[in-house]
Amino acid sequence: MFDVAVVGFGPTGAVAAGLLGLQGIRTFVCDEQTEVYDKPRAIALDHEIMRVFQQLGIAEAIEPFMEPFTNSEFYGVDGQLIKCMSTVAPPYPLGFSPSLVFTQPALEAVLRQRVSGMPSVQVKLGHQVTALQTSDDAVSITVTNAQGHSSQVTARFLIACDGASSFVRKQVGIELEDLGFDEPWLVVDVKVNEKGMAKLPKVSMQYCEPQRPCTYVIGPKNHRRWEIAINPNEDPKQMATPEATWKLLSRWLQPDEATLWRQASYQFHALVAKEWRHKRVFIAGDAAHQQPPFLGQGMCQGIRDAANLCWKLAHVLHERASDALLDSYCTERKGHVTELTSRIKGIGQLVGQRDLQKARERDARLLAECGGQVKPTPRQNVQPALVGGCLDSAKHLAVGTLFPQAWIEQAASPVRMDDLLGCGWRLLLQSDVDTSWEQAAAAAQPSLSLKVQRLNAPGFQESSGVLASWFERMGCQAALVRPDHYVYGAFNNAQDLQAALMVLKP
Repeated sequence: MFDVAVVGFGPTGAVAAGLLGLQGIRTFVCDEQTEVYDKPRAIALDHEIMRVFQQLGIAEAIEPFMEPFTNSEFYGVDGQLIKCMSTVAPPYPLGFSPSLVFTQPALEAVLRQRVSGMPSVQVKLGHQVTALQTSDDAVSITVTNAQGHSSQVTARFLIACDGASSFVRKQVGIELEDLGFDEPWLVVDVKVNEKGMAKLPKVSMQYCEPQRPCTYVIGPKNHRRWEIAINPNEDPKQMATPEATWKLLSRWLQPDEATLWRQASYQFHALVAKEWRHKRVFIAGDAAHQQPPFLGQGMCQGIRDAANLCWKLAHVLHERASDALLDSYCTERKGHVTELTSRIKGIGQLVGQRDLQKARERDARLLAECGGQVKPTPRQNVQPALVGGCLDSAKHLAVGTLFPQAWIEQAASPVRMDDLLGCGWRLLLQSDVDTSWEQAAAAAQPSLSLKVQRLNAPGFQESSGVLASWFERMGCQAALVRPDHYVYGAFNNAQDLQAALMVLKP
């Protein structure tokens, strides 16, 4: 018997299997396809996801396939700049460029290779799940290959990462809630030659034009993407033909200036699962939610699901926590996804306003709000905090937010904080607090394997001031950080810390 079975070996499933594999958890993962899909679907990720890739040990290996995301400029009805989304200025709070574009097939290949080499992970490609049974203490799945040969796999838990039309989700009867966004769009990926590159905008663009809303994204190297709204009288299938696609692209490019890489029509949705757990079955990634692509968060959301769930599964399997911890997965991720999808939907509605008068009113309102001077807004500002679940009940503003990752000075060269402290439970202390804090933490050591670190201690001198500024901004003396880098609690006296740690003991 395996500890965990993962259905689907796309980015979410591969990250889930990899994070479990790092913990030595016996993991089975399968996918119907035998190879990585050779076209780009996701194009954007952020520093939180890079931190997960760092944990998996592939951050350096995937660097050649990504570049910083340019600013995104929004242009209104009359071609005027009405909004700009940017990235935060250095020093970067998580140790990576906060917004990135990437080449998905190349990144996925590195990720799969890493996970497939883990001793506790068994990968079966070319196998799909054709049946599923759950009991009080296990999940049994039937996996069938292309020749029709079937075998049984049993695991204590199952994570379904099998996409928007998830077989597993349907089998266990989990329904999706519609958050009220349903629009047809054409997505076009293009490899541009030198002649075409000279003509194209140097930053990403949102054309907020009622007659045909459109998004232009600058990908790595010569990869460019357009997301183009399909009008009510147009056939989505016909719009995805090369002839129709080139007509739409003629505003920017001619056929001798680029090569079509992919063109596909999609119905953009905003959906979230009503439940994320059925007994011992969990859903994650597109199986649990779908959102419009206007902030490039689709793949990021799935990887956040995996990061949230897998440390909790590891705690339960290693008997550091009770099964009740797993219920916090739904609470935290459903709330976060629903709120972020709502914000993404708002961006989509801003870009996609089809009524000319309302679009002019939108432009006037946005310009009035900034006093006629458009100032860049960091994309990271749209990320909500976690609410409820496995978090300290005190309502400190740091609770449920991501804890930063500083660069720490070392003899040879600076290293990122997680490479020094690991990715378990961590307690970060201001440098001048008294010893009662370590004493409070000592009782939690056996159950949490808690790593305690004072700022500015020998061997822990940060080079950028990221941690110091965070503590000053949050107004606390200590931060208790979960394995997924979210702040469990922030404290100003050791007694409150000790009380919080007692709650976490199994």
